[in-house]
Amino acid sequence: MTNNIKSTELICTTRSWDGASLPNFPIGRPELKVFRMEFPVGAVTGWHHHPVINYGIVEQGDLTVVCQNGMERTFHQGESLVEVVGTVHRGENRGSKPVILYMFYFSEPGKEITIQHLELE
Repeated sequence: MTNNIKSTELICTTRSWDGASLPNFPIGRPELKVFRMEFPVGAVTGWHHHPVINYGIVEQGDLTVVCQNGMERTFHQGESLVEVVGTVHRGENRGSKPVILYMFYFSEPGKEITIQHLELE
Protein backbone atom coordinates (compact mmCIF):
# COMPACT_ATOMS: atom_id res chain seq x y z
CA MET A 1 0.00 0.00 0.00
CA THR A 2 1.35 3.42 -0.94
CA ASN A 3 0.86 6.55 1.07
CA ASN A 4 -0.31 9.24 -1.36
CA ILE A 5 -1.50 11.64 1.29
CA LYS A 6 -0.76 15.26 0.40
CA SER A 7 -0.82 18.04 2.99
CA THR A 8 -0.85 21.72 2.03
CA GLU A 9 -0.82 24.44 4.68
CA LEU A 10 -3.47 26.97 3.68
CA ILE A 11 -2.71 29.62 6.27
CA CYS A 12 -0.62 30.18 9.40
CA THR A 13 -1.10 33.61 10.99
CA THR A 14 -1.69 35.58 14.17
CA ARG A 15 -3.66 38.27 12.30
CA SER A 16 -7.08 38.61 10.66
CA TRP A 17 -7.40 39.53 6.98
CA ASP A 18 -7.42 43.26 7.80
CA GLY A 19 -4.05 43.01 9.57
CA ALA A 20 -5.34 43.25 13.15
CA SER A 21 -3.78 40.95 15.75
CA LEU A 22 -6.00 38.09 16.89
CA PRO A 23 -7.06 38.29 20.56
CA ASN A 24 -5.54 36.04 23.20
CA PHE A 25 -7.21 32.67 23.34
CA PRO A 26 -9.28 32.03 26.49
CA ILE A 27 -8.06 29.56 29.08
CA GLY A 28 -10.09 26.40 29.50
CA ARG A 29 -11.79 23.80 27.37
CA PRO A 30 -12.57 25.10 23.87
CA GLU A 31 -15.72 24.54 21.88
CA LEU A 32 -15.23 24.12 18.13
CA LYS A 33 -18.04 24.77 15.65
CA VAL A 34 -17.95 24.24 11.89
CA PHE A 35 -20.55 25.57 9.44
CA ARG A 36 -21.08 25.06 5.72
CA MET A 37 -22.63 28.26 4.41
CA GLU A 38 -24.24 28.84 1.02
CA PHE A 39 -24.67 32.35 -0.34
CA PRO A 40 -26.96 32.59 -3.39
CA VAL A 41 -25.98 35.12 -6.05
CA GLY A 42 -26.69 38.61 -4.66
CA ALA A 43 -26.96 37.44 -1.03
CA VAL A 44 -25.81 39.82 1.72
CA THR A 45 -25.55 38.94 5.40
CA GLY A 46 -26.69 41.42 8.01
CA TRP A 47 -24.12 43.58 9.79
CA HIS A 48 -22.55 41.55 12.58
CA HIS A 49 -19.37 40.90 14.52
CA HIS A 50 -17.68 37.85 15.99
CA PRO A 51 -16.38 37.94 19.57
CA VAL A 52 -14.43 34.71 18.89
CA ILE A 53 -11.60 33.63 16.59
CA ASN A 54 -12.80 32.07 13.35
CA TYR A 55 -11.58 31.28 9.88
CA GLY A 56 -12.99 29.93 6.66
CA ILE A 57 -12.27 28.35 3.32
CA VAL A 58 -14.11 29.44 0.17
CA GLU A 59 -15.01 26.24 -1.66
CA GLN A 60 -16.86 27.95 -4.52
CA GLY A 61 -17.42 31.47 -5.77
CA ASP A 62 -16.17 34.85 -4.60
CA LEU A 63 -17.08 36.24 -1.16
CA THR A 64 -16.60 39.93 -0.42
CA VAL A 65 -16.27 40.89 3.25
CA VAL A 66 -17.10 44.55 3.93
CA CYS A 67 -16.27 46.25 7.22
CA GLN A 68 -18.45 49.05 8.55
CA ASN A 69 -15.50 51.45 8.11
CA GLY A 70 -15.49 50.73 4.34
CA MET A 71 -12.50 48.38 4.24
CA GLU A 72 -13.27 45.33 2.11
CA ARG A 73 -11.65 42.30 0.55
CA THR A 74 -12.85 39.63 -1.85
CA PHE A 75 -11.89 36.01 -1.22
CA HIS A 76 -11.93 33.65 -4.19
CA GLN A 77 -12.49 29.94 -4.59
CA GLY A 78 -9.80 27.98 -2.74
CA GLU A 79 -8.70 30.89 -0.55
CA SER A 80 -8.64 30.87 3.23
CA LEU A 81 -9.70 33.83 5.35
CA VAL A 82 -9.14 34.66 8.99
CA GLU A 83 -12.16 36.72 10.00
CA VAL A 84 -12.02 40.01 11.83
CA VAL A 85 -12.78 39.71 15.56
CA GLY A 86 -14.86 42.41 17.24
CA THR A 87 -15.18 44.40 13.99
CA VAL A 88 -18.63 45.02 12.50
CA HIS A 89 -18.80 43.61 8.97
CA ARG A 90 -20.97 41.72 6.49
CA GLY A 91 -20.50 39.19 3.70
CA GLU A 92 -21.68 39.75 0.13
CA ASN A 93 -21.90 37.54 -2.91
CA ARG A 94 -21.31 39.97 -5.76
CA GLY A 95 -20.33 37.17 -8.13
CA SER A 96 -22.18 35.21 -10.80
CA LYS A 97 -22.44 31.88 -8.96
CA PRO A 98 -23.33 30.77 -5.42
CA VAL A 99 -20.64 30.98 -2.74
CA ILE A 100 -19.98 27.91 -0.62
CA LEU A 101 -17.99 28.71 2.49
CA TYR A 102 -16.81 26.54 5.37
CA MET A 103 -16.36 28.48 8.63
CA PHE A 104 -14.57 27.22 11.75
CA TYR A 105 -15.22 28.93 15.12
CA PHE A 106 -13.16 28.55 18.31
CA SER A 107 -14.85 29.68 21.50
CA GLU A 108 -15.75 28.84 25.05
CA PRO A 109 -18.71 26.45 25.50
CA GLY A 110 -22.01 28.34 25.27
CA LYS A 111 -20.50 31.63 24.11
CA GLU A 112 -22.21 33.44 21.23
CA ILE A 113 -20.11 33.28 18.07
CA THR A 114 -21.99 35.95 16.09
CA ILE A 115 -23.60 39.17 17.34
CA GLN A 116 -26.10 40.78 14.93
CA HIS A 117 -26.32 44.58 14.56
CA LEU A 118 -29.91 45.03 13.43
CA GLU A 119 -29.79 48.78 14.07
CA LEU A 120 -27.42 49.09 11.09
CA GLU A 121 -29.73 47.39 8.60
